[in-house]
Amino acid sequence: MRLTSGHLCLVLAAGMACAAIANPQDNPGIVAFANSGAKEAQSSFLHGLAQLHNFEYAAAQSDFRRAESIDPGFAMAYWGEIMTHNHPVWNQWDGTAARRALERLGATPEERLAKAPTPREKDYLRAVEILFGDAPKKDRDRRYAEAMKRISQSYPDDVDAAAFYALAILGTAEGVRDERVYMQAAGILMPLFYKYPQHPGVAHYLIHACDDPVHAPLALPAARSYSRIAPGAPHAQHMTSHIFLALGMWDEVVTANEAAMAVVRDARLKEGKTSPGCGHYNYWLEYGYLETGRRELARKVVEGCHEQALRTAPDQLRDVADPDDAAPLSFLQMQTRYIVDTEDWNADVATWTVDVGDAPLAQFYQAAERAFCAVGHGEVESAGKLLSRMDELIPQLPAVFDGAGLPPDDPMRRAPAIKRMQIESLITASEGRMDDAIAMATKAADQERDLPYAFGPPAPEKPSYELLGELLLKQNRAADAKAAFESALLRAPNRTETLTDMHKAGSDGAPHR
Repeated sequence: MRLTSGHLCLVLAAGMACAAIANPQDNPGIVAFANSGAKEAQSSFLHGLAQLHNFEYAAAQSDFRRAESIDPGFAMAYWGEIMTHNHPVWNQWDGTAARRALERLGATPEERLAKAPTPREKDYLRAVEILFGDAPKKDRDRRYAEAMKRISQSYPDDVDAAAFYALAILGTAEGVRDERVYMQAAGILMPLFYKYPQHPGVAHYLIHACDDPVHAPLALPAARSYSRIAPGAPHAQHMTSHIFLALGMWDEVVTANEAAMAVVRDARLKEGKTSPGCGHYNYWLEYGYLETGRRELARKVVEGCHEQALRTAPDQLRDVADPDDAAPLSFLQMQTRYIVDTEDWNADVATWTVDVGDAPLAQFYQAAERAFCAVGHGEVESAGKLLSRMDELIPQLPAVFDGAGLPPDDPMRRAPAIKRMQIESLITASEGRMDDAIAMATKAADQERDLPYAFGPPAPEKPSYELLGELLLKQNRAADAKAAFESALLRAPNRTETLTDMHKAGSDGAPHR
């Protein structure tokens, strides 16, 4: 096959079909995957496969359905659509939608297998039958990982099988970072990356596997490559910043998320839609701007999210625990981030409000942000009332987390109690009871230290060891403060605010990695 700039192929084995990319701006990465589908359906199928590897699930589903419409008997196109309903790193799955797709391929597992002409394709179908079977999710995830291991061993030249096996391993952690599990996946992915440096899934999953300050250097080559591998996938542009943020590479964090939002804006403009002001990429972009001292740009990001949140009905907050899933919650997270990191208690951002209805978690976010501001203004009585409101809301939060499907050990469940201790510590310090304030801040720091590492900007927004160090500085305990700041940098390397505090404590201020 003659290859041109508009028709590229990652040659993995003789006879594999290749993706044709007419427009580089729509390039989600180049993949090759041996299959028995009609020639006319290959472009859609392979484009969908690349998007599946990028976690661009909606786009991938559209591609796979297009392939199905071209070739109604194309078993692997149905397999691809089914795979879009499993989001293992995020611990999300839609069994109902997946089973509907299975039933469109065939009424029974036997009938579906009969549609797959080759043993390898049958193995892939058997794997998704396990993934969306009737057993408890944890058991299905484990058995699916075992099935993908068998496929990768049976077809050692199938890079997709190996990549999906590594992703399945990540999925067995059930949405909570388990270092042993993640390093097991990294051990599979690292040699694959150097053998297949242009494969979108391999680079992507390696970044996920190494997404913490200790292991991030292992995936730095993948992070530097992934945005070029899949220039048309916004998640690929953003995903590189997971490694950059874990290493405190702030300019790169900004560049990655500006690029992600540019791809999003272009795509939505073509659809006649406006660009979102809230959400994951914008929150990381705000943090990058703050870490590089670009407060006005950070403020504009918060303002854009505020405008979107004002147009969002509060009933959309029901059973939502992740700020990325609801604009008002996203805004409150961005607002708190801005206020905590700038300590500009008089900023107009601090006064912006949004209707959160009767949603307990959003009310808690709102009360916490107002409490930080009240303490910053020296309004101790108001801060105390807000702390009491937080105490009323905390018992209601487990039901929200349960309704959102969070695992029992998800760090998000424990963050509100830590944030509440931070507020109490600040109030106590404002009342002049510094020993008690430091004791409370130490308790918050100890609990935060025991949390599994949660990638991204610090959560809670104020790192507890940073707060402890600041309180110790007020007691002129510079050596103890420095030790607290060093502990803070273990979870948030190179954080500008912590390094500034360390300079006050007499440190050389050298970046910590």
